[in-house]
Amino acid sequence: MFTGIIEEMGEVVAIDTRQDSARLSIRGPLVCSDAGFGSSIAVNGTCLTVTDLDDTTFSCDVMAETLARTALGRLAPGDRVDLERPVAVAGRLGGHIVQGHIDGVAELVSRTAGEHWEIFRFSLPAALARYVVEKGSIAINGTSLTVCQVSSAWFEVSLIPTTLTATVLGSLGPGDPVNIEVDVIAKYLESLMNKERPC
Repeated sequence: MFTGIIEEMGEVVAIDTRQDSARLSIRGPLVCSDAGFGSSIAVNGTCLTVTDLDDTTFSCDVMAETLARTALGRLAPGDRVDLERPVAVAGRLGGHIVQGHIDGVAELVSRTAGEHWEIFRFSLPAALARYVVEKGSIAINGTSLTVCQVSSAWFEVSLIPTTLTATVLGSLGPGDPVNIEVDVIAKYLESLMNKERPC
């Protein structure tokens, strides 16, 4: 489990594209510092398993299903990515509960500058609209954020300067894709409400 607090921006150093998968190699000295074979690391919000690593770089195999459901397939060498290690049991839940299971891909629609922040508007996939609520939590490329406005077709978040400089969100332009994960609690509640009660 993750909390949506990005630890460092890594860099894609190589992509080995295969017939039904890809292997990503990513430079991230901080997240590599205590990782091992089989460790989980969230890459732009997507929970991936470490298959190889050294002191500064780790590799992950990404299957076709993940490539189809996330924006990872659009990465290229040199791209920056947000990285987070799983939260320790005794750690602080600084953001919100983030599983690293991407629900869909959205696109940045616009950026509007404020005095000390920027408002980002993202497209909202129709299938996910019911899970996104004003003042609710959402993870964008793995970053835990609060929804400030929402409609059936878009949602907005306000980003402070720290978020703009410490994550890849600050480099986004209109049309750029992002991974989004909605609040898992909303999905579980919907599932429970739709199940028939036993006699």
